Amino acid sequence: MGDDPHRRPEGVSDETVEALGSLSKALETTECARGHLFAFHQLTGSADFELDRAVELLRAAGHPEWAERVRTEILGRDVIPGHWTFQIVEAYDRTYYQAFRDLEREAVGRLAGGRDHLYEAQLKEARRTRNHPDHTPRPDTPDSPGTRAPDGPAP
Repeated sequence: MGDDPHRRPEGVSDETVEALGSLSKALETTECARGHLFAFHQLTGSADFELDRAVELLRAAGHPEWAERVRTEILGRDVIPGHWTFQIVEAYDRTYYQAFRDLEREAVGRLAGGRDHLYEAQLKEARRTRNHPDHTPRPDTPDSPGTRAPDGPAP
């Protein structure tokens, strides 16, 4: 693998790098969707706990019938039939997210020697300004002549 984990392995085509970049981008989008699902889970749970306060306040304000309706009809209610939000998160992880993540890891492993972000690494190299202190090739190396071919990104 050498000292640069983002250098394209010998024999990996431009098309493969682009395809793996697209696959990884789709997984990153799925990661964002999963984050929103966790936000949905946490926000719904927070709202459910706030209902305890609403029930108390409705009773204290002289509205016991409304307090009882909130307590029995909404508090602790399934968000979809048979499911609380944690069950939705678990099902998503088990049936979609895990399979997607595993497939992406296997594809990168088999098609690019396990090297991640080859597409992005090429973009960085093509877009950076040589000899600029904030456009270094890698975090641990200063810019040096020959880090980029004059006609485009490194392979």
